[in-house]
Amino acid sequence: MDRGGDKQHQHHQQLPLAKSARQNRYNEWIFRDVPSDITIEVNGGAFSLHKFPLVSRSGRIRKLVAEHRDSDISRVELLNLPGGAETFELAAKFCYGINFEITSANVAQLCCISDFLEMTEEFSKDNLGSRAEEYLESIVCKSLEMCVEVLQQCEALLPLADELRVVSRCIDAIASKACVEQIASSFSRLEYSSSGRLHMNRQAKCDGDWWIEDLSGLRVDLYQRVITAMKCRGVRPESIGASLMNYAQKELTKKSSLWNPPDQTKVDVISVSTGHEKLVVEAIVSLLPVEKLAVPINFLFGLLRSAVILECTISCRLDLERRIGSQLDIATLDDLLIPSFKHSGDTLFDVDTVHRILINFSQQEDSEEEMEDGSVFETDSPHSPSQTALFKVSKLVDNYLAEIAPDANLKLAKFLVIADALPEHARTVHDGLYRAIDIYLKAHQSLSDTDKKKLCKLIDFQKLSQEAGAHAAQNERLPLQSIVQVLYFEQIRLRNSLGCSNGEDEHKPMHQSWRISSGALSAAMSPRDNYASLRRENRELKLELARLRMRLNDLEREHVCMKRDMEKSHSRKFMSSFSKKMGKLSFFGHSSSRASTSPSRQSYRTDSKVIDRTCASIN
Repeated sequence: MDRGGDKQHQHHQQLPLAKSARQNRYNEWIFRDVPSDITIEVNGGAFSLHKFPLVSRSGRIRKLVAEHRDSDISRVELLNLPGGAETFELAAKFCYGINFEITSANVAQLCCISDFLEMTEEFSKDNLGSRAEEYLESIVCKSLEMCVEVLQQCEALLPLADELRVVSRCIDAIASKACVEQIASSFSRLEYSSSGRLHMNRQAKCDGDWWIEDLSGLRVDLYQRVITAMKCRGVRPESIGASLMNYAQKELTKKSSLWNPPDQTKVDVISVSTGHEKLVVEAIVSLLPVEKLAVPINFLFGLLRSAVILECTISCRLDLERRIGSQLDIATLDDLLIPSFKHSGDTLFDVDTVHRILINFSQQEDSEEEMEDGSVFETDSPHSPSQTALFKVSKLVDNYLAEIAPDANLKLAKFLVIADALPEHARTVHDGLYRAIDIYLKAHQSLSDTDKKKLCKLIDFQKLSQEAGAHAAQNERLPLQSIVQVLYFEQIRLRNSLGCSNGEDEHKPMHQSWRISSGALSAAMSPRDNYASLRRENRELKLELARLRMRLNDLEREHVCMKRDMEKSHSRKFMSSFSKKMGKLSFFGHSSSRASTSPSRQSYRTDSKVIDRTCASIN
């Protein structure tokens, strides 16, 4: 049909290809032998038609003609016509009695234009409005794919399509169909076991989530309404999560404005794109199921990174941090390495966000422990699920600290707050924490002695393994007090190990020596395995004793130089006491080779008492 079919416009030499095609279609069904008496203008185009067919079906055109009866109106302009000229052409065909097919691609437009033109049963029986409604209810709402297609057509027809309940009916139909498909898929996965019981085969492929790909083409506001309806109907959280991941992949990863700096010529385009991505992230976060593991944790971290980049609302980011904190024990180091986007002399990684995640994890652990106070399992038990999560998170945090420690812009306060975010019982072995602190000391050599002491207070040297203790005893970056503490606990460990091998503690509980030897009682080793392990370590510990004696002699020679670095308030008292104690240790340097390899029980006890007094005087 030709928008410019009026004879007054036929003097134009050139017509667009679309208008020419429309004119050809118009000539096929319009009355040729009766001249037109009214011209309808729609979106800049003109339709030369006849009043009688139009007023017999359309109440709106009938009223316009009636209002201008005296002036014999010949031209009517329809502003804001839903669906545009193509939809009006279908409505005009209906008025002329020309058959055409109603499909899912045009039913939404026909519902809206029939309401706009008032093509209802009041003016004509079986009018366009009732025909479109019948097709929508009997055909479209029975098919999930057709409902999705109608929703896509409604994107350009809002808010009228919403007022006519076209959108809500399609959304309800989609939610119902998805729920039915899920139930049918669940029944198909039921099977009988060898014992004759009916159970769900979780290994079988679930075919009830085929709709996920269809929904990914919806606009974000309509998609949000569909997923909300599905959650209310009881669709599985796993299916909801899979749909959210698929939608995020299509709407976020295909955009490059998140990662590429904009050019001046593309600022407006990218700002609009960034605003759309921000809406998508906030919508997806609001739709996340409350159940844990409904979506992978790396997907949550990806959303969090996007939320930080796009500057989403604080509630959006806090919600993601809370969800991540509730399942932090399954996260990886790469997940925690969230880049910092402040670019103003800040750290390379977003330490503040990680700190808030750790706080959420700790608060969750506290609530779980309160709930489990009356249970048969103790919260401090190594077999407790919460304790297992603490072990995993403590290793993750130690690795994270070691990764961020070389950053020159990382302040001591931020390092300390991350290291101290977990409770004391979270770490059974302090090797990872010691490694991270040693890396920080190496990268920040300008730290004062007071700051070094603050760092080393985090380490429980009694929980260091043999290898870490040997490294710490020779680590010149540690304060003197920390080195002496290492030597002290190494001596205790050696005493317990030698006592076990000589049978002194044969009738005593073994758990104390195991804890000092390995840093914590191993839940995976039996008492016999621990005892055999201690016997194997006995030879190495004897050699370690000789090395410790040599180290103490070195400290005796160097204590004069250390006087200058001690604080004035207690330097005199400390150095006099330290000199006396170190003088008593000088016999270690003159001991025989026999004593160093096979020390007697009497000399060994003397060594322990001397080191005990040395550590006590320093404290």
